[in-house]
Amino acid sequence: MRTLYAALGRFEWGLASIGAGICLLAIMMITVISVFGRYVLMVDLIPGSYNIIERMLFPLMVFWALPIAHRDGVFPRLEILPQLLKPRLGNALAVLALLVELAVFMYLTWRLGVFAINGMEAGRTMQLGSRYFPVWPFMMMVPLAFGLMVIEMVAQILRHLRYFSTRRAGDVVCHEMT
Repeated sequence: MRTLYAALGRFEWGLASIGAGICLLAIMMITVISVFGRYVLMVDLIPGSYNIIERMLFPLMVFWALPIAHRDGVFPRLEILPQLLKPRLGNALAVLALLVELAVFMYLTWRLGVFAINGMEAGRTMQLGSRYFPVWPFMMMVPLAFGLMVIEMVAQILRHLRYFSTRRAGDVVCHEMT
C-alpha cells in the first residue's frame, strides 16, 4: 500500500512539476511572442493566444498542481481547531472535516467527469483564430486532478483512523497531517 501511495505521489509530483511547469513556460512564451508581434511587428503572431492561455494552459496548470498541493498541505484546510484540542479529539475533528471535504470532492469529481465525458461525446471544440481545436482532452484533466485529491483524502482519513486503532500518540497527530 505504501508503494502504491509513493507511486501516486511521484505521479502527482510529475503532473505538478513537469505538466504545470510546461504550461507555465508555454504561457510565458506565448505572452512574449504575442506582445512582441503586436507592439513591434504590428501583427498578431499567435491568433487566439489569450484563449489558449485562458481556456487551456492556465486551467491545466492549476488543476495539475492541486493534488500535490493537497498532499503537501498547501491546499486550504480546517487545521487550526484540531491543533488546539487534545490529540484524540483533534484527530476526530480532522476526520470529520476530511469526510465532509471528501464528500464534496467526490460529488465534484463525479459531476465533472460526466461533464468531460459529455464534452468528449459531443466533440466539443474551441475556436482559436480561424481553426477549431478539441477541448475535451483538457476537460478530462479536471476530474483526474479531483480524483487524485479524493485518493489523497482517503489516505489521510486512514492515517487518522490508524491513530485511533493503535492508540499511540506518536503515530498520527492532527498537526502532522499536512
